[in-house]
Amino acid sequence: MKTTRLPRKATVLLAGLVLAALAGCGSADKAPAEALGTKGPARQPVKAVPAVPPGLAGMPPLLDPHDVYAADRPNKLSPAVKDFPSRIYVPNTNSNTVSVIDPATYKVIDTIPVGVQPQHVVPSWDMKTLWVNNNRGHTLTPINPATGEAGKPVEVHDPYNLYFTPNGKYAVVMASMDRELVFRDPHTMDRVKTVPVTCFGVNHADFSADGRYFIVSCEFSGELLKVDTEKMEVIGQQKLPFEGAMPQDVKISPDGKTFYVADMMAHGMWVLSGDKFDVPKLLPTGKGCHGLYVSRDSREMYVSNRGEGSISVFDFKENRLTKKWQLPDGGSPDMGGVSADGKVLWLSGRYNSEVYAIDTVTGRQLARIPVGGGPHGLAVYPQPGRYSLGHTGIFR
Repeated sequence: MKTTRLPRKATVLLAGLVLAALAGCGSADKAPAEALGTKGPARQPVKAVPAVPPGLAGMPPLLDPHDVYAADRPNKLSPAVKDFPSRIYVPNTNSNTVSVIDPATYKVIDTIPVGVQPQHVVPSWDMKTLWVNNNRGHTLTPINPATGEAGKPVEVHDPYNLYFTPNGKYAVVMASMDRELVFRDPHTMDRVKTVPVTCFGVNHADFSADGRYFIVSCEFSGELLKVDTEKMEVIGQQKLPFEGAMPQDVKISPDGKTFYVADMMAHGMWVLSGDKFDVPKLLPTGKGCHGLYVSRDSREMYVSNRGEGSISVFDFKENRLTKKWQLPDGGSPDMGGVSADGKVLWLSGRYNSEVYAIDTVTGRQLARIPVGGGPHGLAVYPQPGRYSLGHTGIFR
């Protein structure tokens, strides 16, 4: 029998027609094929996936979307800081000096003269520099944490506190008396944008998990601000529901859903949703509630109660206070930080010219170290993390 061969083009065309016919037998979403003469299964409508707002442009992504502090685990030092000697830098507001403590010996090993009224020692975004905020001297003194040496002061007006946007693009100076938030170049400190505010005493802040906004406390008018990071604009403002409120430190919860604001006159923490910026609720902790510090495992937060010489311990998962540690000889625990290994909480004694070292497991006082007058926002350095958001050490 003679076989007739089709031309090559005809063969290709026929193959295409067969494939098309076969494709027509099934649906694009792989629904089961329907039998001849029956009604096939209805197609399921495609569900729209809600758009997720992107984080702040240029911000390093969180290591764990459920824990903003995942990069802060014990001794997980970045290459930028791993060779720095472990030190405690204590700004003495009344002495115009910074005391440097060796945590291994609990001894002051150096005293650095700085500008007038130093308030906080702040790690830079890239973690290579410590900035001393000389509030009334209107300067920032850089300290090299590799050598402990101070550099030439930089003129910056009214630097009560200092923060850095999560993408490292700007430094944010809390100009408390000027009633301004001043966005500056994070290296030169040149002014980029000045944001006047109507509240009094801007001082502390923390950023949302996505970095798109930050919450600021206004100490002298008892208010909170919500600020758009990228637009550099105040987008929310509210008065705290307590007569004479005096908000201080601000911290976000590990899951990024809740902000806590210490209040030294309401004697507790205000608790609120940053996204909703709703009316906060007060959680009493102790007299003179002041500083907030998260443990290295993200499970607890240490709360310094300056007016009664105690530290309260808040459990994030249980959403309650679980312990309270009393300093054995009283004191005025103020600002500070947690050691790199997570074992020691360091706090300045604001009205007692001393620094406290406290065991984070037992609450036992390990040391009480004399320093200069009016010790305030001390920095424990180095600490784990990839970059710094400022203050005495907020790391992501």
